[in-house]
Amino acid sequence: MTIYYVNSATGSNTNAGTSEDAPFATFWAVENLKLQPGDSVLLAAGSVFNDQLDLKYSGTVDAPITIGSYGIGDAPIIHSPGDGIHSLYASNIVIENIKISDTGGAAIYGGYVSNWTVNNVEVDHTGLAGKAGSITFRTGSNITIENSTINDVNGDGLWLEKINGITLLNNTVTNAHGTAADAVQINDSSNIVISGNYLDQTGAVTPKGVLTLVRPVDAVIEGNTIIGGGFGISAQAGTNIAIHDNDISGYGGYSWSYAIGLGDQGDTRNYDISGNYIHDGAWGVSVSAAGTTTYVREDIDIYGNLFDDLTQAALKVDRPASGSFHDNFIASDVTPYSISPSIIAAGTFPVSDNTSIEGSAATLASADSLVATDASINLVSDTGLTSHDGLKLSADKTAADKAGAHHDDPVGENGVSDGTLLLHHFGKAAFEKHGPTLGDDDHSFTIEAADLAGPENGSGIFHHEIAPQPLHHSQADGTIVSILQDDLLH
Repeated sequence: MTIYYVNSATGSNTNAGTSEDAPFATFWAVENLKLQPGDSVLLAAGSVFNDQLDLKYSGTVDAPITIGSYGIGDAPIIHSPGDGIHSLYASNIVIENIKISDTGGAAIYGGYVSNWTVNNVEVDHTGLAGKAGSITFRTGSNITIENSTINDVNGDGLWLEKINGITLLNNTVTNAHGTAADAVQINDSSNIVISGNYLDQTGAVTPKGVLTLVRPVDAVIEGNTIIGGGFGISAQAGTNIAIHDNDISGYGGYSWSYAIGLGDQGDTRNYDISGNYIHDGAWGVSVSAAGTTTYVREDIDIYGNLFDDLTQAALKVDRPASGSFHDNFIASDVTPYSISPSIIAAGTFPVSDNTSIEGSAATLASADSLVATDASINLVSDTGLTSHDGLKLSADKTAADKAGAHHDDPVGENGVSDGTLLLHHFGKAAFEKHGPTLGDDDHSFTIEAADLAGPENGSGIFHHEIAPQPLHHSQADGTIVSILQDDLLH
């Protein structure tokens, strides 16, 4: 396990390259090595390399080959007339703590690769030769991209295709440009986790959207902030898809623009869409298709979401589909649903137990926005409520069938269980929009029950308490919500 050092300012390719005092100067010297499992190639802080780095050799699972940095100062930068880093058939690679910018082609390109981790990499202004400048992986397995920043890329910010095992964690992707560019596009892939990312296309020159998954299988999309574009999440033709606890806003530009869209490009089965804060856009969840295709669309469960400030309905279903739309919170000025009359007649997509909210009631729906866990609120609408005429204080609804949720509940217990509605965090924006921002020492507020439930339930006070939060929340963090009605604490 050898560490090789490369310094564009002080190095020489005649050096041994095995110490900081005798570093290589260019990638040429590195590419003439036969890197072994566990070897590292470290680029000096402040160095600039005007060439493509080709990775030809593989590490092992326990001893990957690492491309990183050393020294104090700005991250080393790779410029290149081609790709920044290029590899075919190499596996078990870690790329970390570097910057790639002003490349002619992709920032990173990996084909037929497995077990790659890209961590804390900054990508900026790539694809200048008219080629896609994205971080690109085609055909392989186990690709992780985390804690990285991708900005001002020609083409999609991230492009992954035919990959089994994708993990995207805590990345920031902004302004992916081009006529067919999304912030993230994933095609024909499986075992996908997309969590904690900030994806913003508001400054992009593109008519496309933010997050596109084409024919995904077994995917969890949770806790992301998704802004702008012609659409938020396009998860067409998938199987076993969980879309939870995302903040989706600012999308539009088309009559069909949606926060979450499915039902096109193939069969769609087993979707769990819950806990999302969908606002400031056109349609909410759209089950639709471009033509009159005969695709299967089944087991689509949409619940526990908050819909606000939409120009179109919270739900659109205009192609044959089976599923349900229940226990959602919908702002009073948003149309609850637009469903084809034939689907209504068939009874395959029932709508029930949704709650119309306004003002302080919207604060209730987003009240746990500062914690990472679900809030348990004993406020449940009547089982027969379909007209969205206000929140009812009722204990007669039991939906234990939701306790397991879909996919064996991959991201935590969701939905409605034993008469208690579990609301998910809808993002900080929801709380700031609909209620006062909590200070460091003030973690409670009260709302008149009349504001929540209508005049027929006007007796009582709603009280919400939030435990002081650390900078990084853990699953142990909790929210306490109680209702005082008729001198009884619920």
